[in-house]
Amino acid sequence: MQNTAESVRLPAEWEPQSAVQLTLPHADTDWGPVLPDVLPVFVQIAETIARFEPVLVVAQDADAARQLLGHLPPNRLQILEIPSNDSWARDHGAISIERDGQPELLNFVFNGWGLKFPANKDNLITTRLRDAHAFACPVRHGGLVLEGGGIESDGQGTLLATAECLLSPNRNPHLDAAELEAQLKTLFGLQRVLWLHHGYLEGDDTDSHIDTLARFCSPDTIAYVRCTDPADAHFEALQAMEQELQSFRTLSGKPYRLAPLPWPDACYGPDGERLPATYANFLLINGAVLVPTYNLPQDQAALEILQALFPDREIIGIPCRPLILQHGSLHCVTMQYAAGTTAGFNEKTIVP
Repeated sequence: MQNTAESVRLPAEWEPQSAVQLTLPHADTDWGPVLPDVLPVFVQIAETIARFEPVLVVAQDADAARQLLGHLPPNRLQILEIPSNDSWARDHGAISIERDGQPELLNFVFNGWGLKFPANKDNLITTRLRDAHAFACPVRHGGLVLEGGGIESDGQGTLLATAECLLSPNRNPHLDAAELEAQLKTLFGLQRVLWLHHGYLEGDDTDSHIDTLARFCSPDTIAYVRCTDPADAHFEALQAMEQELQSFRTLSGKPYRLAPLPWPDACYGPDGERLPATYANFLLINGAVLVPTYNLPQDQAALEILQALFPDREIIGIPCRPLILQHGSLHCVTMQYAAGTTAGFNEKTIVP
């Protein structure tokens, strides 16, 4: 009998990409009071990505977006006017997969990180992008509440995630851990899920997204945040996370090559709240790695460590201190789309 089972794969971030999505902040978001500080960060991210691949920009006001970004090459920029609650494209953006070797996008429910914040507009962005013909591949619904920042793929069937996030009762309460893992395996063609049960960052609203803590750099290498200060509130949890990572094995049964990232000096907001600065929130694009920096002494070491991990890519620091004022960083405001997923980049604007 012929085998008709579909082959599904969740690509790794280092694989070829067709574009990166940014969703611009605007005055009606929580960014309003610091808009003059944060918009230049988005412009620098877009300018840097456009050196290597196209940028798909979701904007509340297309004319305002063109004033900011109109200097980018037309074949590297597409601006679509779509309403948004916020700017965290990593979490409301579609997730790229391969089905029988062909590109596809999965559109999951985004509910404001477990019903913490309004997300009614953000949850519709992928659908509106599809309706605007921004994508060149099928877009299917994922059937779960899931954010891109909550999962890490090695491209070979292993998913890395935190139990704190994916098993949050305000995300998929109808599923227990075994049921959720089974659905993830089916959706992404996984062989296994590696669960971290420790690790967090103060000021993080996501319930410990994996992309703030530990990242695949290759199928056998994981970069992660390590706290070496026993007086720091994170010390015990991140030490426990490190021990979990040390216990993990690759599909071939070998320990992972673990690359600790520097622990940045504590950063605080105007109200004295600690902010979630992390060097794990880097973005892989075609030919480069964009690394968040925070005007701290540890910035240079983080760049050097990532250069050693990605010797064939250009390592580019992006000052992201304004981003952590809203509790995220560089990876959080971007979503890469795998090769073959996005449509041609001729300028067009829609108003739903």
